[in-house]
Amino acid sequence: MSSSEAFDLKIEYMIDVIKRVGPTNVGLQFPEGFKRRAIGIASRLEDATDTAVEISANPCYGACDLDTALIDNNDIVFHFGHSELNDTTYSEKVYFIEAASSVNVKEVAAKALDILEGQHIGLITTVQHVHKLNDVRRVLEDGGKQCVIAIGDSRMAYPGQILGCNFSSARNEDCDEYLYIGSGEFHPIGVSLATGRPVYVADPFVNEVHRVDHSKILRQRSASIAKSLDASLVGIVVSTKTGQNRMHLALSLKEMAKRHGKEAHILSMDLITPEQLLQFKVDVYVNTACPRIAIDETGRFPAPMLTPPEFEIVCGERQWEELVFDEIRGE
Repeated sequence: MSSSEAFDLKIEYMIDVIKRVGPTNVGLQFPEGFKRRAIGIASRLEDATDTAVEISANPCYGACDLDTALIDNNDIVFHFGHSELNDTTYSEKVYFIEAASSVNVKEVAAKALDILEGQHIGLITTVQHVHKLNDVRRVLEDGGKQCVIAIGDSRMAYPGQILGCNFSSARNEDCDEYLYIGSGEFHPIGVSLATGRPVYVADPFVNEVHRVDHSKILRQRSASIAKSLDASLVGIVVSTKTGQNRMHLALSLKEMAKRHGKEAHILSMDLITPEQLLQFKVDVYVNTACPRIAIDETGRFPAPMLTPPEFEIVCGERQWEELVFDEIRGE
């Protein structure tokens, strides 16, 4: 079984929904990891329901990134790989297929026991593995650890769940370390940056455990701030995506720039890429969209791309040692 096939994409559930609701047309939206299965799923739905299916080929970065054109063009949409956000504006038309993982996590949890150094361990993961966190808890507690599966803010659907832009489930002061269940560095490095605590990745697909290192990213962020200290012309980037639009923050940043003698302009767009910004000749960009854009795309933009807290440092309204990770928080 490949890693993408270890997730429940709920084909029969979708067929039942289509037969019950009776839509004329159906939209499908996938994150990158699931797109290779899109055509096969569309074929099964069309064969079973005689309904026209449209697949979104646009990039998808989360439940914050619903394809609004796909939603407008179809009676219902199935959105894969994410849980619903509390501020989703199309919830009556969108069905979220969370793609729960079937992979066994107990073996990699046992491996983590040999590596974890702290006593109080915070358990975190994405929506695909949240139903497995109690399995991990039992393994670690049988090994003498104490575990916390914390409840995050209103953007989190489940205890222990984190997003790439929200680590509110990893805010327990009693935790010595965090153990992330899943693959990749995207989410755990964010937790490491946001909390300053050691974060370990327990990857059940390759059965390996390692500690993440965010030192390189901190050096990159410090360099971006330093390059921006003399900036006088600022582009404040705003996303039009449903769950990323922080225009109120952009307006406050524009006022802050003005107070410090800087000229600032708001640049709004859907997909934020270096190519899209190339024609806007500014000294520095400030990103109010997905916080990971500034982190993951360092050096690719035509001018330094800062987060709002980093821009506060440039303006002298925050000290260097007070740098925090930008998050999109709920209530």
